[in-house]
Amino acid sequence: MRSSKPLTSASAAFRRRLFSSESGPSRWTTPGHEERPKGYLFNRPPPPPGQTRKWEDWELPCYVTSFLTIVILGVGLNAKPDLTIETWAHKKALERLELEQKMGLSASESE
Repeated sequence: MRSSKPLTSASAAFRRRLFSSESGPSRWTTPGHEERPKGYLFNRPPPPPGQTRKWEDWELPCYVTSFLTIVILGVGLNAKPDLTIETWAHKKALERLELEQKMGLSASESE
């Protein structure tokens, strides 16, 4: 059985780093400054009426890449060959049946 010593020491080092107060309060462990959420999606208020939200720099490349990934995966996964053992066995069984039928026909023809 493996020793849990490396995992224990790593988690202890992580806890020390997370909760250390050397450089002031940590942004990961402080409660925050808002009393409750504002109720908007991603905490962003909607733009004023008649205006549209301006896209940020990362949005267009992210959306284009996501769309292309979905298309490539959809086409690629649907076009992959069927290499399951069941398909192979089915093809072998059909070959054997065909061979048996040919053998049966040639044996009855010779009689």
